[in-house]
Order: sequence, then structure tokens, then C-alpha cells
Amino acid sequence: MLAGIHATWEFETDAVLIRFDRGIRTPKLFQALRERRVPYEALAAVTLSPGKRGTVVLHAVPRPGADPLMEAAAGQLKEGSDPYRLVLPAERETLAEYYADELRAELGPAAGEPAGRFLVAAPEAPLHFKAYDAKASFDGRQVSFRWFWTGASSAKWKAGDQSFPVGELSGVEWRSPDVFDGYLRLLRRGDATRPAQADQDPSAVVFGLGYGPVHESLPFAAAVLSATRTNSPAPAPQPAGAGSAAGAGAAGRDPATIADRIRHLGELHQAGLVTDEEFTAKKAELLAEL
Repeated sequence: MLAGIHATWEFETDAVLIRFDRGIRTPKLFQALRERRVPYEALAAVTLSPGKRGTVVLHAVPRPGADPLMEAAAGQLKEGSDPYRLVLPAERETLAEYYADELRAELGPAAGEPAGRFLVAAPEAPLHFKAYDAKASFDGRQVSFRWFWTGASSAKWKAGDQSFPVGELSGVEWRSPDVFDGYLRLLRRGDATRPAQADQDPSAVVFGLGYGPVHESLPFAAAVLSATRTNSPAPAPQPAGAGSAAGAGAAGRDPATIADRIRHLGELHQAGLVTDEEFTAKKAELLAEL
């Protein structure tokens, strides 16, 4: 076992178990992940280098394609939020060198090659987070976007709340909320005509102003990405009489929630953002969900 700052690594027969601290100074992403079991076959390399302010950093580099979290992050994580970096006080450098050598000895012949499948488990569903324009939910089988009237564009309101069975998805595109135009976009199989701007795309939610933080939106993206690789591309069959994908799972909503949606829809109608016909049709659709 090797205890560092914010995490402890436990070395098993075929994997390293990374347990993250729950302290107030621990990065929120680490707190959200809690722990990760990384098989040695998921690693490409191991390095040990000087860190900042009297520390050393043990870095277990994952193979491309081995970890859905790192695949979704696509190199956008800051160093301090990289779950594969263990920061230790400099006086533990000798011990860190020993474990670095032990890890290197476990690397297999395929260490320098991309992994053909995910080898590290994704965060478990159900997961949800609040984006700027919607609440995003994932139950392990489908992703749902429920638009906020205060943030969603008129294009998204007109499209209605969205539900996406993972069998219809080919991947996920995550742009960090730490940049100006962060978003999460679902990539649908055979769909090459999505809008260029995420705020106009019903298959995307946008971040900003504290919405969609890394510790919530990235594990969400990783879980969805993993599900797209492990589920059949064919969408799950719907019961007779079920609605379209956009309305799937909407039945049984709280009447108070439906009333709020109708009121918000009326405000958009009064503001001229939806036509009379669109207002009437959407209102009838919402009432049918009661």
C-alpha cells in the first residue's frame, strides 16, 4: 500500500486499487469517483517525476481506449484532477521508486498498444447533473434531457424533452466546463447532420455559470460512453402504445412539474418564441403525460 496526498494505492495480484480521500481539500472529481480498480493490463507506462513544493509524482499512464473516463476527458483534465497521478511527499521517493518498478514489471506485451475494449469500469448509473439548459439523467439504459425554460434555446424547446436509448448512440463528446463553451453532446448512430452549435442541438446540453461541473458531467459522460460500447446497437423495444423517443419515460411525472412546464411554455408563447400551433400541440403533449 502506498499512501499519498488525496489518494492511497493498494497493489493487488492483477490490479491497483485507487482509493481517494474524502477530505475537503481533495479534488471534487476524486471524491465523486471514490475508488477505482485499474487492472495492470490497462496501463501503458509508469513514471516517477519531481512534483511541486517538495513532492514527487507517481504516474500510471493508461493505455488509449482502456478507461472510459479518460477517453471521455480526451486530454482535458487538469493535472491536479488526473486520477492516475499519485502525489507524495519527497521523503517517500525511495518507496515510490520501489512501487514504480513493481508496476513496470506488471506491464504486459500489449502495453504500448491501444486497448480493444474498456478495461476499467465506468462510474455506475444512475447518474444525473444540471447543465445550464437542462437536467441530464442516465439510468444505465437511456439518457434523458429535460430542458430548463431559463436556459434552453427555442430550438430545444420546440424539439421537446429528449430520451436516447444507449443502443441508438455511437459515443459522447465532452468539452470541459472549464472552457468558455463547454458542453456534452450525444453522438447518434448514422446522424451526420447535427447542428454545429451545442446550444441549438437537442442531442447536447451546455455548461457554464457553474453548471455541468467536471466532477458531475465527466463521470456521466464516461458512464454513457461505456454503455454505448457494451450495449447492442439496436434500440430496446418499446411497449405497445409507447410514444416517440423524445417522450419515452415521461409518463407518470409529478402533476406540479407538468403545471410548471405548461406555465413556462405559456411564457415562451407570450414572448413570441413559439407559434400558436406549437403551443397547442406541446400543451396537449404535456397534459397527456399526467
